[in-house]
Amino acid sequence: MKRYIGKRALSGLLIVILSVCFNFTLIRLAPGDPIRIMAGTDNPNEEMIETLQKKYGLDKSIPEQFVMFLGQVAQGDLGYSYISDESVVTLISDKIGPTLALSLTSVTLAVTFGTILGIYAARKNGSWFDRFVCGISYVFDATPGFWLGLMMILIFASTLKWFPTSGMVNLRANYTGFARFLDICRHLVLPVATQVLVQTPYYFRIARSSVLQVMSEDFITTFRATGMKESRIFNKYVLRNAIMPTITVLGMSLAHLLSGSVLIETVFAWPGMGRLMYNSISKRDYPVLTGIYLVTSVVICIAMILVDILYGFIDPRIRYD
Repeated sequence: MKRYIGKRALSGLLIVILSVCFNFTLIRLAPGDPIRIMAGTDNPNEEMIETLQKKYGLDKSIPEQFVMFLGQVAQGDLGYSYISDESVVTLISDKIGPTLALSLTSVTLAVTFGTILGIYAARKNGSWFDRFVCGISYVFDATPGFWLGLMMILIFASTLKWFPTSGMVNLRANYTGFARFLDICRHLVLPVATQVLVQTPYYFRIARSSVLQVMSEDFITTFRATGMKESRIFNKYVLRNAIMPTITVLGMSLAHLLSGSVLIETVFAWPGMGRLMYNSISKRDYPVLTGIYLVTSVVICIAMILVDILYGFIDPRIRYD
């Protein structure tokens, strides 16, 4: 196992470097000049543009800029934002908390509800419950997340006044302690509900199809022929084999947590990584974008390694030594 983890860590490091190199080059080749955005488009000052280009190293070639960036990363420095002149590390650190609060809560609820519903629907295959839940899942799966979020705001915030329309906290109230925690929870309800409704059908279909596939295998038929109880067959053999695809999908979802949900965070004005990335793209803030891509790549590699290790504990047939 240690040897396997070491190999995966080395391959993950190579993937991170290649990913950062690709994204570093791609965002700088995209149309738009951050320096001209800062200088203004109405009456740009060419001398100021030239000074800013030298200040941020944009007068150098892309390979030279990449080498400078790697040197900064080796020192634990991701640079400074062109727009706010804040440290990229500080900007990302401030946004990770809100994104994790929103994404982790959403993924946890979605995978729980989706898996439970999928397993139960598979065991009741062909029943009215199975057909009803399948129909509902198709509806929400086809519903755009941003539209559903807007409908949530319109109904539960603007009309019924049950929840706040946007943001993470009530800035006017200036709550502290447990009151602040409750305020954050109230602001979380609508964005979390939106993401759960959109994500649950995915986990539902994965769990349902996996259970149905395993239940149709020959070894399950053999167990039934021997007179083994259905509950024992399902709990010991069907569930363990059927849960593997769900773990794979969950690992991929967890790997992309830090990138946030751009549309949901934009609709609800949630101060997370998704909005930070969207604003950085629109303003061509290269250091912030590169920092986000670097952190996301590292998290994805770590999540994939953890999922592979988890496979070995769940399925005894999988061995890495």
